[in-house]
Amino acid sequence: MVITPASAFMGVLAAAAVIGSAVLFGKWQTLRRAEFIRTFTLPRGLLERLEKRHPGFARKDSALVSRALRQFFLAYLMSGKRYVSMPSQAADDLWHEFILYTREYDAFCRRAFGSFLHHTPAVVLVKERRRSNEGLRRVWWYCCKYENINPVRPTRLPLLFALDAKLNIANGFVYHPDCEALRRAGVGGGSPYCGGDFSDSSIDGSSAGFGDAGSSDSGGDAGHGGSDGGGGDSGGGDSGGGCGGGCGGGGGD
Repeated sequence: MVITPASAFMGVLAAAAVIGSAVLFGKWQTLRRAEFIRTFTLPRGLLERLEKRHPGFARKDSALVSRALRQFFLAYLMSGKRYVSMPSQAADDLWHEFILYTREYDAFCRRAFGSFLHHTPAVVLVKERRRSNEGLRRVWWYCCKYENINPVRPTRLPLLFALDAKLNIANGFVYHPDCEALRRAGVGGGSPYCGGDFSDSSIDGSSAGFGDAGSSDSGGDAGHGGSDGGGGDSGGGDSGGGCGGGCGGGGGD
């Protein structure tokens, strides 16, 4: 068989068409999954369970928490299902309650992500937990992008990061868009936590997770790098305790 320049060129075109079709299908599938996450009807009784955990909650409060949890799920999806960490105690509580509806949660994950997303306890950006910080930076980036907020110089917080303060959650995580003024005023001790710190590699020597794989507007010195290396989509167990060094959810398909 003689391979002519014309036949070789046609072969390249055919291969490019196959690759292009796969890319387009992947983007279509992600958009379809994102729409499912936004419109998914939560299991009956789930918000009531959250309200029992937080007796002062009105229905509008628990509905706001459900919006924030959806934002977390969307951040995980849009990151390419990389390692993520939960920044809100209130949203974490609802996530925990959702997982107790085992069949509904499993079915949700299969349609939303194509695989099971394990539970991640709520965490904050701290010097010792580089792995958790990577997951938080990633969630911050995509939540900001979702709400058209500059993740490097935020003037407001995305819902997921504003939620605990807004609802006055006991032992919740309080964030501020930019804490320079607060620091100049002598407010220290790492609280409130600062949105502007997510692009700062001085926190733990890295800015891993800040940015997305297809963007040059990362604002940090490192984007995602390669795969998240977390061993599939598993992370920390379904525990309400502290993170330690290994909690988080996310991973491959």
